Amino acid sequence: MRDSFYHLKKMDTDNHKTRLLGMTLDELKDTVAGAGLPAYTALQIADWLYRKKVTAIDEMSNLSKAGRAVLKASYEVGAQPPAREMKSIDGTVKYLFRTSPDHAVETVYIPDKDRSTLCVSSQVGCRMNCLFCMTGKQGFAANLTAGEIINQIQSVPMSEQLTNIVFMGMGEPFDNTDELFKALKIMTSGYGYGWSPKRITVSTVGIMKGLRRFLEESACHLAISLHSPYSDERQLLMPAEKAFPAAEIIRLLKQYDFSHQRRVSFEYILFKNRNDSPSHVEALARLLRGLDCRVNLIRFHSMPGTPFESSAAQRMEQFRDALNMKGVVCTIRASRGEDILAACGMLSTAEKNTREK
Repeated sequence: MRDSFYHLKKMDTDNHKTRLLGMTLDELKDTVAGAGLPAYTALQIADWLYRKKVTAIDEMSNLSKAGRAVLKASYEVGAQPPAREMKSIDGTVKYLFRTSPDHAVETVYIPDKDRSTLCVSSQVGCRMNCLFCMTGKQGFAANLTAGEIINQIQSVPMSEQLTNIVFMGMGEPFDNTDELFKALKIMTSGYGYGWSPKRITVSTVGIMKGLRRFLEESACHLAISLHSPYSDERQLLMPAEKAFPAAEIIRLLKQYDFSHQRRVSFEYILFKNRNDSPSHVEALARLLRGLDCRVNLIRFHSMPGTPFESSAAQRMEQFRDALNMKGVVCTIRASRGEDILAACGMLSTAEKNTREK
């Protein structure tokens, strides 16, 4: 089953044409102006792309035949279906999307009672090199375009049922800020999906430039990968701590109000005998004091080449309860899709990024 998953279908996209999918309304206005089409055509195209989710320009039936011909000469919609999918015994589904003949990313659909969450990727690989993450071990290959980000959302079979989007897939979103923000704009604008920002969560190691921009320009939820309250220990787990210290990130966050609808949370993978002690609880409570937030505890999923083990379930519960007793809202996140390598930290296309012969 996994061998067939590595085999990638040929892409249908014409690489000589520019993709319309992923363009903001302003970009669509520039496009129609350059093509000599009426200005109102931009809104029509946006409606076809993001509301009706067409896959071909010929489907845009309220554009004139001549207008469609002009667009088709230089542009395409650019939507691509998943190349492969794998389904977990718990209902989680992992999709493989081709982004070029040599690159692919993974996207994970997580159904849960009245929620349908899609975990999307922002990069092929990642530069952050977190020691517990398969994507980080893959290394960085490319940034995704806004169109490639949006394509993950509207090309999965259950696109219309999605209730939440989390940028917790492959890559560091704030290492690709321009394309990320274009995608967020399309998702939350009236000409796009028209979604509430509260349906979207962006996860980051804490790249400060992107974080400041996000806090000022976006109302989406924020998740910070933390994993230790101690700087030296966090740096061993996450080299990004050297450039973006957790203490500095939290000082910045304390300047903003998270007491209403926008939330900030901290992701904390518990490693056996490494970051799961009572002293870690004390230090974490001190670090987060005064910030309206929550901590999500995550079980570590074993992977080759790492010396880590997950904390036992009982230790995770003790850690959670101790943090809650100190006034820090803390929950344990249920693990999903481990049997198909779709759980937290397990996404990788290192073996799949090969050109089909």
